[in-house]
Amino acid sequence: MSFLTTVHTDVGIKKSTNQDSALLMEAQTDFGSVLLSVICDGMGGLAKGEVASATVIDAFVTWFEHELPKLLHREDCERMIFGEWEELIMDCNQKIAAYAAELKLSMGTTLNALLFLKDKYYIVNVGDSRAYLLTDALYQLTKDHSFVQREMDMGRMTPEEAAVSPRRNVLLQCVGASPIITPDYFSGNYAPGQVYMQCSDGFRHAVTPEEIYQYLNPEALTDEATMKENAVYLTELNKNRRETDNITVLAVKVI
Repeated sequence: MSFLTTVHTDVGIKKSTNQDSALLMEAQTDFGSVLLSVICDGMGGLAKGEVASATVIDAFVTWFEHELPKLLHREDCERMIFGEWEELIMDCNQKIAAYAAELKLSMGTTLNALLFLKDKYYIVNVGDSRAYLLTDALYQLTKDHSFVQREMDMGRMTPEEAAVSPRRNVLLQCVGASPIITPDYFSGNYAPGQVYMQCSDGFRHAVTPEEIYQYLNPEALTDEATMKENAVYLTELNKNRRETDNITVLAVKVI
């Protein structure tokens, strides 16, 4: 199988710097195309959030180029991938925290990584950037590590209340600013015709799930030019509705 891809990021209408970072890498192997896509939403004083997000992106670039090829022929591939990602994340957490301590700042980043290998996908998530599957509807694959998600899980807040809560951006964990990180891992099979979408939280606050599905569903994404055009359209729609955060979206269609 192969892939159509697009990524779009925008500083937004309020912030002076874009602290989001995104990555798309593809390689041809004996097992066909292998694709890695990552979104990180950085946060920190004096624009240091972009350092945090870029640190994690750089670590995944190194892993994809130097470590993943060693795993392709292993039968315990999933266990090894998730194990190496765990080590990578903990190492980044320590590096970012140490750098922030030197500067007397707090800085960190979310992480949402998605790997397509053979006929399976692998996801790791920390924070509130998300991964979705689009087939006959929009399905959220990851679960936020956020205050409002915890409140909803405990039955103390409805989804409608969470959407407008002044604490909707409060994270329970992120890479670099949390002494203890517990990443979530997911895996499953992918198939031709499916679309996978990842985004920072700035992409999804001011548009509805129905609007996202309308422009990023499999039938709408006929080629990469259309994918880019629709990603830009939804980003501009967010901005027109006064979304103040950085905005990043990444889409992958399996063909």
